[in-house]
Amino acid sequence: MMAFVNEWFWFFLLLPVAALTGWIIGRRGGERHSDSQVSRLSTTYFRGLNYLLNEQPDKAIELFLHIAELDKDTFETQVALGHLFRRRGEVDRAIRLHQGLVQRSDLNDQQKVQALLALGEDYMRSGLLDRAETVFSDLARIDQRAPQALKHLIGIYQAERDWEKAIDNAMRYEEVTGEAMGKLVAQFECELADRLRASGDVAGARQAIARAYAADSDAVRPGIMEGRIEVEAGDDAAAIRAFERAARHDPDYLPEILPALLECYKRVGDVPGARSFLTEMSEHYRGVAPVLALTRLVEADEGVAAARSYLARQLKDRPSVRGEAALIDLTLAEGTDPEATLQDLKHITDQLLVRNPSYRCNRCGFGARSHHWQCPSCKEWGTIKPLLNYAVV
Repeated sequence: MMAFVNEWFWFFLLLPVAALTGWIIGRRGGERHSDSQVSRLSTTYFRGLNYLLNEQPDKAIELFLHIAELDKDTFETQVALGHLFRRRGEVDRAIRLHQGLVQRSDLNDQQKVQALLALGEDYMRSGLLDRAETVFSDLARIDQRAPQALKHLIGIYQAERDWEKAIDNAMRYEEVTGEAMGKLVAQFECELADRLRASGDVAGARQAIARAYAADSDAVRPGIMEGRIEVEAGDDAAAIRAFERAARHDPDYLPEILPALLECYKRVGDVPGARSFLTEMSEHYRGVAPVLALTRLVEADEGVAAARSYLARQLKDRPSVRGEAALIDLTLAEGTDPEATLQDLKHITDQLLVRNPSYRCNRCGFGARSHHWQCPSCKEWGTIKPLLNYAVV
C-alpha cells in the first residue's frame, strides 16, 4: 500500500515539471533555435515523460535535469527544479540554484520576487532562519505587497520568540491581505506580556494585555493574565473581575481559571459570591469542574451528607469519572457504604484518572497532562483546552 502511495506521490510531484518542460520545448521550437537542439530537447522530454508514466521517478528527474542543463536561461525551469530539489530533501542544491537566479541581472521585478521567495523558503527548510529573515525582509522592501514574505517572517519571529516583530508583521499582513489577524496578534501580545511580567515590568505587561484585548475582544488569555497580575499586586477584587470575565468569554477554560479564582474569593471572604458564580457556570459549562467546586463549598457550609446528596444529583445529568471519585470520597467520609468495596472502586478510578490526559488540542487531537497555549504538535495557538471531565480545584 505504501509503495503504491509513494509511486503516485512522485507522479503528481513531477507532473507539473514535465508539463512545464514540454511547454518550454514547444516555445523554443517557435524561436530561433537550431532544429537539432529542439530535437534533442524533445527526445529527452518524451523519454522523461515515459519514465514518469512507468513509475521510474529517479530516471525522470535526471532527464528533466538534463533538459535544464541544455536550457539554462529559462527562468521557469530553474525555479521548478529548485522546488523539486527542496521537496526531495536536497536543500543545498536548491539553495545554489536559487542563489544563481537571484544574482541574474536579466530578471524582471516579478521574477526577482519569485526567486527571492524560493531562496527564502530554501533557507527556512534548512533551518537557516537568520538568512531566511534577511531574504524575506529584502523581499518585503522590494514588494510592499508581498504577503507570502510577510507570512514567512511571522513564522520566523514566532520561532525566535521576537514578539514585537511578529506583531508588526502580522499587522502588516492584515493590512495587505485583509485577512483578520487579531486572534494571532492577541496571542503574541500575551507572550510579550508574560515576558515583561517575568522581568518585573508590570506596567509594560499591562499595556501589552490592553493591546491584546484591543486585538481580540473575545480572547480568554488576556483575562487570565490580567487576573494573575492583579493577584500579584494584592488586588483580589480586580483579579476576581478579570478571571470571571475570562471564564464568561470561553467557559471551556473554566478548570484552568477556577483554582486562582477560588483562592481570591477565599481571601476576600465572599463565599456567597463564589457559590453564585459557580452556579452560573454550571448552567453554561457541561464539565464537572464547577460542580466539584460547589460540592466543596456545600461540604464546608452544610456538611458531608448535604455535599454527597448534591453531587449525586448532579452526576445523574453529567456523569464523570472525577465526579465519581469525589462521590466515593464523600461516601467514605459519611460511612454509609461498605468501606472495602468503595476503596477498591476508588483505586480503580484513580488509576483511570492517571492514564487519561487532562487537556486536548481541538485541532489535531494532541493530548497533554499540562496546559500549553501553543500546541506542541500542530503549532496552532489557543486550541488546547481542558477536557470536560477535568478540574483543578
